[in-house]
Amino acid sequence: MSHSSRREKSNCPISYSLDLFGDRWTLLVLRDLILHGKTRFAEFQDSDEKIASNILAERLRRLEGQGVVVRQKDPTDARQKIYAVTDKGQSLTPVLLEIAAWGASHDPQTGAPDGFANSFYADREGYYREHRRRIAELLEKQDAG
Repeated sequence: MSHSSRREKSNCPISYSLDLFGDRWTLLVLRDLILHGKTRFAEFQDSDEKIASNILAERLRRLEGQGVVVRQKDPTDARQKIYAVTDKGQSLTPVLLEIAAWGASHDPQTGAPDGFANSFYADREGYYREHRRRIAELLEKQDAG
């Protein structure tokens, strides 16, 4: 959606945010990128939700077009592409963690680790720092492997 057509509908920041990431698949792609450090198309498809390849390709294109992710050549296989979250995308980390903690608090069948929501709510800033450290380590391992 173009910036001008969105403005004709609403100037609300929540509306803007929902235009970008307000559907199930986009949020799950962002989860995999930002919270799980996935970078390759096949890794996204391996998620439990089993996103269809055409939907995944469209969501990645949209996120790329909005500057949330960048697509690059895979340094280990020039035939492949990898996706990396930009600073704009990384700024969604607190939003995704809040959604995850809320879901873990209210879903009796959550797959989140025991105590995740309580530890997150007790020290959000510490959790953000730890998350950034874990993702950096994961990405370093992917680059080395």
